Amino acid sequence: MRRGLTPAAVADTAGRLADRDGFDALTLGAVAAELGVRTPSLYNHVDGLRGLRRALALRGLQELGEAIRDAAVGRAGDEAVIALADAYRAYARRRPGLYAALQRAPEPGDADVAEAGERLLAPVFAALRGRGLEGDAVIHAARALRSAMHGFVDLERMGGFGIDLDLDESYRRTVAAVASGLRG
Repeated sequence: MRRGLTPAAVADTAGRLADRDGFDALTLGAVAAELGVRTPSLYNHVDGLRGLRRALALRGLQELGEAIRDAAVGRAGDEAVIALADAYRAYARRRPGLYAALQRAPEPGDADVAEAGERLLAPVFAALRGRGLEGDAVIHAARALRSAMHGFVDLERMGGFGIDLDLDESYRRTVAAVASGLRG
């Protein structure tokens, strides 16, 4: 076992590779090669590819949750929704591999991933409650907002916007349109 190799170091390397090459292209062999170890050595630090992907999803949820929380602090109403939407898009651009990792629903019973997801959603729910939404309406609104943000981010990532027009302005308008419909 290589000195200094830890679960965090393995996840760091895997995250960089996922950001560079794509989450679905991530393999234990690629991570091991990048770290200069043999693939079996990784099993001392992660529970196979499934465990590595879980670690990346957890890290992505934590990082995006912090970014959204920090963006929404001290803001309310449309300003809070727009700030967290901007943080969402910025994170997806900065960490595309981790962003892809966190898109999958957690496995049943995975308390750590579920808790990280709840922390990510807390500022979103707070911003939506600040718009007069309550109960199930908050969840429906959060799903609508996430769908709009993710759809835009994914289309942008795949080069799906071929018309030469300011994408930042299109994103602002998309978020503003969705936000205007999210009222209690």
